[in-house]
Amino acid sequence: MVDAHRTFVIIGGGLAGAKAAETLRAEGFSGRVILIGDERDHPYERPPLSKGYLLGKDERDSVFVHRTAWYAGADIELHLGQVVTSIDRDGRSVQLGDNTVVHYDKLLLATGAEPRRLDIPGTDLVGVHHLRRLAHSDRLRNVLAALGRDNGHLVIAGAGWIGLEIAAAARGYGAEVTVVAPSATPLHHVVGPEVGQIFTELHAEHGVRFHFGARLTEITGQDGLVLAARTDDGEEHPAHDVLAAIGAAPRTSLAEAAGLDMAGRAEGGGVLVDASLRTSDPHIYAAGDIASVDHPLFGGRLRVEHWANALNSGPAAAKAMLGQDVTYDRIPYFFSDQYDLGLEYSGWAPPGSYDQVVIRGDAGKREFIAFWLKDRRVLAGMNVNVWDVTESIQKLIRAARPVDPDTLGDPSVPLDSLL
Repeated sequence: MVDAHRTFVIIGGGLAGAKAAETLRAEGFSGRVILIGDERDHPYERPPLSKGYLLGKDERDSVFVHRTAWYAGADIELHLGQVVTSIDRDGRSVQLGDNTVVHYDKLLLATGAEPRRLDIPGTDLVGVHHLRRLAHSDRLRNVLAALGRDNGHLVIAGAGWIGLEIAAAARGYGAEVTVVAPSATPLHHVVGPEVGQIFTELHAEHGVRFHFGARLTEITGQDGLVLAARTDDGEEHPAHDVLAAIGAAPRTSLAEAAGLDMAGRAEGGGVLVDASLRTSDPHIYAAGDIASVDHPLFGGRLRVEHWANALNSGPAAAKAMLGQDVTYDRIPYFFSDQYDLGLEYSGWAPPGSYDQVVIRGDAGKREFIAFWLKDRRVLAGMNVNVWDVTESIQKLIRAARPVDPDTLGDPSVPLDSLL
């Protein structure tokens, strides 16, 4: 039986929100749990949208966090396809787009992120796409299949993880692909030029054309359809479709309007939370893409947009809402699959934070581990087609001890011996 005297509300129908709801019940919370999402689909995981599902390898049902019947069985009240328009902190309530008012004792914000938009002429054409939601992936599957059948051209703006994964998927369908990016290599702001060049070579071998050092300035078309994409260096690329993969922005408008403390742009934006994921309002918590966490290991605030952060921060916030002692200090982790290359990345090493890159293994065969070091301490590690080493890499990061770069780069030396 549900105790109607206590109500926990979750705004956000993604992985973080769904796992928070699951955790509340698993931890014995007997009050009302209300999950509000602005999509009509039940909560789902996002990695398949640019990986297995987009490639046609996975069924649509495989993306959902729980089966539909699970929510009723767990007494989770769903409000899907509903937008929250405001938060009344004094009255501890939220108002929905249909003017319904929902009261809460504790509130979790897990509103996620949204794709950044190209601010150039031509973005209103039919063939301009983004990828963030399941509906976007549904549409892209059909687009890529049609491009492959017709020898069509896809231009991708951005050479980050989403851009590269979609480039690989498009080539898998047989589409022609051009990637335009202002950087000198793919993933420049994540892995740096040394490792970025490996991804240049990988995609070039599969027929992807790169146009580095440039940005799109216009998408031209006729009768509402895309014909070409122009760049700021005067080049014009034939295109039937254009994908904007230029990053994502945290969806913080609700939190801002409610007057919660926010992180500055230099800190990556987002909602300021403490180590227990509590905001400046003791009754409101934040998890997933929007949470700017003061991370004890990296000595600053991190706002992480990857799957593992949603998976882990939702449950952590739920436990904190229940009054448990929580310190959220997970090491950032993500994974990617492109052609026959699979990788896992652990840590945090933005540009300017490291002074050395060490390669352990054979980068030419794309079987290696890359480490990013500062003062001989491991900040991050990425294993490429090398498996069962994530735990060891994360131990090295947590240890924060100086290591000998030559020993670190020697595959014959067990990683655990360096701890």
